[in-house]
Amino acid sequence: MKLYDRIVTQIKEDIDNGKYQPGEKIPAEPELMKMYHVGRSTIREAIKTLAISGILKVQQGFGTTVNNSFQAVSMEQRLRRADFDDINAVRALIEKEIVKLATQNHTEEQLLVIEKNLEKRKAAIHSEKPQECADADIDFHMAIAEASGNMVLSDLYHSFTLIMRGFFSNREVQGISHFAMNHHLHEQLFKAIKSKKINLSQQVLQKILDNNY
Repeated sequence: MKLYDRIVTQIKEDIDNGKYQPGEKIPAEPELMKMYHVGRSTIREAIKTLAISGILKVQQGFGTTVNNSFQAVSMEQRLRRADFDDINAVRALIEKEIVKLATQNHTEEQLLVIEKNLEKRKAAIHSEKPQECADADIDFHMAIAEASGNMVLSDLYHSFTLIMRGFFSNREVQGISHFAMNHHLHEQLFKAIKSKKINLSQQVLQKILDNNY
């Protein structure tokens, strides 16, 4: 990570933590240099990056303020606050594209990883271990995301897995029953991806999503 990228991250975290409020001026360059222990050029590059992204607003003769329209809430925080129905709807949009791309683009190596996680899921069901079921389920879907060949989609899907873990924890008063009931669908999904049958993989995924409660 470049030095100014690290400062960008630190300033964003300070905004998230309420150190700088929307509409409020941030300290001048000399003070920022002392606070973050970097030179003037690094601060200027970081401010420029944050201004381009709309987080900061630079006004000649006035200074730099946190943009009023900027909501100082990280994507993960927003996801954690969202209703599960909304999360599932967005997850469905992402996962449909991921499964389509994985069906088209997977390598033999990636197929082996998907299959390995499918077997882990099955073993966790048989041993009746809810936490291992949740881990294997998420690993299975993440392996498919990585097989899509689109790292942006894969990273975005990973954000959703953080929320899914919490959902699984809250849901599992019923133990491993939910994982057991839809395991056959996960096996069908793997076979459809392996066979490069896009329509079938989409149909099976939809069944999984419809039974995701």
